Amino acid sequence: MFKHTTIFHVALLSVALCSAPSVMAEGASPKAFGSQYTPVAPVSSGQAQVVYYRAPAANVQAGAAHVYVDREFQSALLPGGYSAFCVTPGQHTLGAYLNDAPQYKGKSTDVYSAQLTGGMTYFLKVSEGANTSPQAVPRAQAEIELAATHQQVHALSRASHVVACDYQRMPAAASYKDYSLSGDVLFAFGKSGYADISVSGRKAIRDLIGQLRSEHATLEQIEVIGHTDAIGKPAANHALGLKRAQTVRRVLLDGGLAATHIDASSAGSSEPVSSDCQGSRAEQVACYAPDRRVVVRVDLLP
Repeated sequence: MFKHTTIFHVALLSVALCSAPSVMAEGASPKAFGSQYTPVAPVSSGQAQVVYYRAPAANVQAGAAHVYVDREFQSALLPGGYSAFCVTPGQHTLGAYLNDAPQYKGKSTDVYSAQLTGGMTYFLKVSEGANTSPQAVPRAQAEIELAATHQQVHALSRASHVVACDYQRMPAAASYKDYSLSGDVLFAFGKSGYADISVSGRKAIRDLIGQLRSEHATLEQIEVIGHTDAIGKPAANHALGLKRAQTVRRVLLDGGLAATHIDASSAGSSEPVSSDCQGSRAEQVACYAPDRRVVVRVDLLP
């Protein structure tokens, strides 16, 4: 969340952007843009990463938006440009200002403050039409717009608090896909047997079989995992989860699901999706409902 703060007058930036040699890296090409945006990798917990960008030329003002970090010049974003940089976690001032030259008041007035958390990446969009607070955009939405942008390369950063990003390995692509069946749809509370599956539960499994056949040309390995809520002792929950997984496995085989291996296992109550369920037993049973599930995990072929 960004908030407006007022600061005292500070020395104005002494360089002219875009055209002055002092903001160009020595020997750099005069072109404004570099490579097209690709998803940024995560950074270590000792840094916070910011991706600041402007939408492409349609419906935006001409000219550069000067980006400042802690009152020091970071970049000059043209329409369709982005800048990715890292700082140490903590409180920082951030802003992007249109029509900033020649006085460069953006570094001394209308500065906005943000508390940046280590290991996080923040996507900020330049506010067009007014020098207002940056627009914080969710990553999924930001990267749709960023796909049409290019790295801004023509201006040299003067922001002393910006550090080289300590990029971490990108998470590996998932090698499996999970399909979750509600335990309350499959079974009555505490039940797990083949004869205990409800009519709606059998239909849910039949529907899942059809979905698996339509989405996967070949099914090599399937694991059926039973999950329970936290009510009761862990050993009993593990046993209940395993029985439910074994029952669902049997129904999958009855449905003619062609897989080389279909295994059953239990996570018991060790992987909850709900939290802080309080109240009477009936209230807790209702609150914990999302935890009671059977997950069908399909290995994806490389």
